[in-house]
Amino acid sequence: MGAKDELGRAGEDLAARYLIRHGMEILCRNWRCREGEIDIVARDGGVLVVVEVRTRSSDARGSAFASVTEAKLARLRRLGARWRAGQGERFAAVRVDVVALDGFAGTFSIRHEKGIC
Repeated sequence: MGAKDELGRAGEDLAARYLIRHGMEILCRNWRCREGEIDIVARDGGVLVVVEVRTRSSDARGSAFASVTEAKLARLRRLGARWRAGQGERFAAVRVDVVALDGFAGTFSIRHEKGIC
């Protein structure tokens, strides 16, 4: 596994633990279909949450949060609808969250933005 993949996996692990500590239930990780991937699928009460995790080890290319594009958010909305359609469970609503981790020297700051689209 390359350094970038290891950083991404570590970020997703940190994000999942963060979400659990804040009362969310992880339903699925790294769900894939032909159109793309959802990093984390979670439940927050009765709400289905599609979570994009972005991890950066430096600010050379900007913050992790700033790297999430409108096109990515639109894809996540579509993927969330597709994931939901394959489930027998109903949800009161669906939202897209971003968990952005910016790290330097092994320490990460976490920014969790709920319902960004």
